Amino acid sequence: MTEDPRTALADVVAIPVTPFAADGTVDEGAHRALLRRLIDHGVTTLTPNGNTGEYYALTPDERRRAVEVTVEVAEATGAVTGVPVTVVAGVGQELPTAVAAARHAGAAGARLVMVHQPVHPYVATGGWVDYHRAVADAVPGLGVVPYVRDPLLPGTALRELGRHCPNVIGVKYAVPDAVTFAAFARDAGLARFVWVAGLAELYAPAYWATGATGFTSGLVNAAPGISLAMRDALRAGRYDRAMEIWERIRPFEELRARHRSADNVSVVKEALAALGHCRRDVRPPSRALPEEARARVAALVRGWDA
Repeated sequence: MTEDPRTALADVVAIPVTPFAADGTVDEGAHRALLRRLIDHGVTTLTPNGNTGEYYALTPDERRRAVEVTVEVAEATGAVTGVPVTVVAGVGQELPTAVAAARHAGAAGARLVMVHQPVHPYVATGGWVDYHRAVADAVPGLGVVPYVRDPLLPGTALRELGRHCPNVIGVKYAVPDAVTFAAFARDAGLARFVWVAGLAELYAPAYWATGATGFTSGLVNAAPGISLAMRDALRAGRYDRAMEIWERIRPFEELRARHRSADNVSVVKEALAALGHCRRDVRPPSRALPEEARARVAALVRGWDA
């Protein structure tokens, strides 16, 4: 049993952390336990190799293994529960690497790939289309989701990409401006793509009001029940309830956003450490929180282990 990939995107799209052992290697046992915990709490869309997973700090072998482990856990859990779990593998960097990673993800059992915004000082609009078209053409059987963080990228670029590539089915939009998002989505084709609010819960209500039907989340690692409650409120049109949840998580998300999001992953891992689920370790150029910030995170997440 599989879930329609468009339906999988119109949900909480969890970005799992990558836990590390004391020697700095990936702790695969903890990784599997964290993934099972997400699924056990009702999360059904997982994105290994997202930014909360420290994608850019992982080696190529570690990124491939992250996809394999996520698919293994998803398939094993789904076989027991009967509830399909969809894996959206993060891919990117230079084009040959992105294409190879997308092909590996498909062979491993992922249903979709999320394409990180190209890391290059000079990105032409037409070049952006060419880059994503090359990835999409390499994996015609997978759904493809561009990760858009550039406020200057026009919606017409995505419209053109969609004309060439029917498997480009969704967009993770992460420009912190709801008006820009609304215009981009309509210029690209609101009904053509599944729109995922790529800046997590704090932006989800505003983006949902203008066309998003899903949102990404790093918070979900620590508090899956809270993320799913916001999804349910938004689906029901209960913006009053969604904003109550918004206020509850706001201090936590603001800690993640400080200093241009320097502590984005560190705060999530500190929360998981406070809850006893994994070590707080992150890799450079991120850094674990200083001692004085740890108590604050622990106080915020007390009672969130649900």
